[in-house]
Amino acid sequence: MAPSPIWHPDRLAARLPFLRRRARLTAATRAFFTARGYTEVETPYAVPAPGEDVHLRAVRADRTRPDGTVDPLWLHTSPEFAMKRLLAGGAGPIFQLARVWRDGEGSATHAPEFTMLEWYRPGASMAELMAETAAFLRAVLPPVVTCRGVRTDLAGFERLTLADAFARHAGADLLGTAGDAAALAAAAGVRLRDGETWEDLFFRLLLERVEPRIGRDRPTFLTHWPAAQAALARRDPADPRVALRFELFVCGIELANAFEELTDPAEQRARFLADRAQRHASYGPQLGPDRGPDWPLDEDFLAALEHGMPPCAGIALGFDRLAMLAAGADRIGQVLWLPPADLA
Repeated sequence: MAPSPIWHPDRLAARLPFLRRRARLTAATRAFFTARGYTEVETPYAVPAPGEDVHLRAVRADRTRPDGTVDPLWLHTSPEFAMKRLLAGGAGPIFQLARVWRDGEGSATHAPEFTMLEWYRPGASMAELMAETAAFLRAVLPPVVTCRGVRTDLAGFERLTLADAFARHAGADLLGTAGDAAALAAAAGVRLRDGETWEDLFFRLLLERVEPRIGRDRPTFLTHWPAAQAALARRDPADPRVALRFELFVCGIELANAFEELTDPAEQRARFLADRAQRHASYGPQLGPDRGPDWPLDEDFLAALEHGMPPCAGIALGFDRLAMLAAGADRIGQVLWLPPADLA
């Protein structure tokens, strides 16, 4: 017998306690940022260039004009680039609860379409953003949260650098072996796999040795990422080997990714081109047999940086995962009103 549809009263009733908790969380989130002087913004979901992240896959969403011409568009994987354009235009502190899409994802903690909470504060440092993030979680969550069998007390937040995390949990000098996969493998006591690069091994050790041991008894800010993993963060002026980037883990779940933002247009262009070359080397310049060629470089975003984006810090936080923490849900489908059938 086929299962009833996900909107069926019996199935919806099982999710309603989680969903009502999510609704209260949404209201509390808006209240928190409004009280702190942020303006809520809305930016387009379908964009001509969804970014240069090497491993994220965007969903095609072309627009047909009244004259029949077609604008190639993609559903964004983050509102980051649009929001930074607004910062360059003088919008001031802003936040957004945005729907985003990432093709090929789906698990107990991943959905292909989900909600991202992003906020940006001009003039803020990475340390100040960590303090504000901790204040936000304490404002919208209970003092102790339990999710997927892990209990986390929000009374104290740990700040741990990647270098210290690798020394503690992988027994390796992360920065001393940067770029040398064989040296990192030897230090960590693992066999280097065929064709495995330093970056590949870095992520393997991060996933296998570090992440399972952080953000459990208390939340953990994992900070100061190697410069090769800077993404859109600026390098630390005190130590150019690392970038001013952090990820936040609660109940053992990666909840957020944040940067003290890169504002240099020349360096940003160079990073875009390097990421694009790596993406093409890994996946090819085509996006798939029915998807056509790659999107263009985001020249409008680079123009915004040229115009001048103020120094700031920004964060992307998985709102559905936050709802899981708030409601004590075991899987992401429980906090989605109409989840995909395979995630329900």
